[in-house]
Amino acid sequence: MFTGIVEEMGRIRQILLTGNSGQIRIEARKVLEGTKVGDSIAVNGVCLTVVSLSQDGFTADIMAETYRRSGLGQQKAGDLVNLERAMAAGERFGGHIMSGHIDGTGVIESLRREENAVWVTIRTEPAVLRLIVEKGSIGIDGISLTVASVSETAFQVSVIPHTGEETTLLKKKAGDVVNLENDIVGKYVEKLLGLGNGGRAKESSGLTMDFLREYGI
Repeated sequence: MFTGIVEEMGRIRQILLTGNSGQIRIEARKVLEGTKVGDSIAVNGVCLTVVSLSQDGFTADIMAETYRRSGLGQQKAGDLVNLERAMAAGERFGGHIMSGHIDGTGVIESLRREENAVWVTIRTEPAVLRLIVEKGSIGIDGISLTVASVSETAFQVSVIPHTGEETTLLKKKAGDVVNLENDIVGKYVEKLLGLGNGGRAKESSGLTMDFLREYGI
């Protein structure tokens, strides 16, 4: 489990793919502290398992499902990536609950500065967009961000200077692909209501939109 508070930016040393699977080798420092083989590290929001460690980096496997769901297959040696170790018990919870299981990708449409912040507009597919709500949480390349607005085809976030300096998001440009993870609470609510395809709740579920509204959900 992750929180979306990026600990450091690492650098890809090598991606070795055979078909849609293989390994990724990443140069890092901070996330190596206390890490052992078998631990999880989020790489641009993708939960990967450490299979080997060195003094200045780690190697993780990439399976076909990860390749299909995320943008890791489009990365190359030298690219910067956001890194976060799995959340430890007793630590501060600074972001929101993130599993590191990517729901899909988006494409940056534009970056626009407004005083000290930068508005980032991201276009994505309807299956991901339907669970994005204004003032809700979204994971973008492993960064926990608040949704500022949503349209029928895209959504926007406003990025403060600290986030811009500590992550890769503002180093990207229009046309770049980012990994997206929806808020897990929304996914569970959708499942329990029997929504997803038609948009109508199952009568037999016992959980209705009126019930959720009554209790402020």
